[in-house]
Order: sequence, then C-alpha cells, then structure tokens
Amino acid sequence: MSTTVTSKGQVTIPKAVREMLDIQPGTEIQFRLADDGSIVIERADGRQRKSHFEKLRGTAGPGMSTDELMALLRGDD
Repeated sequence: MSTTVTSKGQVTIPKAVREMLDIQPGTEIQFRLADDGSIVIERADGRQRKSHFEKLRGTAGPGMSTDELMALLRGDD
C-alpha cells in the first residue's frame, strides 16, 4: 500500500488500514519508531481491533433448552 504526501505534509490513510485499526473521523493515532527502524501507526488510545469472534460474542441468543434439544435429537413430536 502506498499513498502520496501533500504539500501540507498530509497523507490519506488507506481504507484497509483504517478498517483494520477501526479509525473513524476524530480518532487520534500515533506513529512510533519500532526497534527494527520501521514506523508503526497505531491508535493513540491503545484500543486493539476486536477479533472476528469477539465481534460475534453474545449475538446468538439463549438457544434451546436441554429438554428442547433432547426432544429434537430424539425426533419427538
């Protein structure tokens, strides 16, 4: 991924990076120098991106009771 620096020293953060870090308008970011000399961009609030599983946690609902499940598996009407 690459981007161009404007005459004011501004860059557009690529959409894939914004989505990965969940950067919205007004989100503060910081740049830091890594030990290997590379530059790392990260959220200033330290919040990490939620995993795909974390996003789905609690969305399945209560589900069937044990009695309902057993009746389904036995084929009871």
